[in-house]
Amino acid sequence: MTRPGRDGHTGWCARDHRCNLAEHRSAEILVDLPGHARAVLVRVRASDGREHAEIRVRVALADVDPAARRQLGTLLADLRDLVTHAAAIRRPRPGRAAA
Repeated sequence: MTRPGRDGHTGWCARDHRCNLAEHRSAEILVDLPGHARAVLVRVRASDGREHAEIRVRVALADVDPAARRQLGTLLADLRDLVTHAAAIRRPRPGRAAA
């Protein structure tokens, strides 16, 4: 359920201090690889009704610069691919099956 209820909250909304300034925010979804990486995803409905995802990623970098630079290059390339792929998914239209 994504439509607002009587209280204005959505079915996925955390319904707590995370909702502020007329936005609604979900509970955090965590991907944690202790000592290596952590990602936090939050679904947000802004005051204008548009929805988006906020993603924070923290990745431990190598101690030496050439390896750290390779890691950063890989992160940027893969992040670009991920965002492009997610943005390309179209909303289902009536009469068309969801992809």
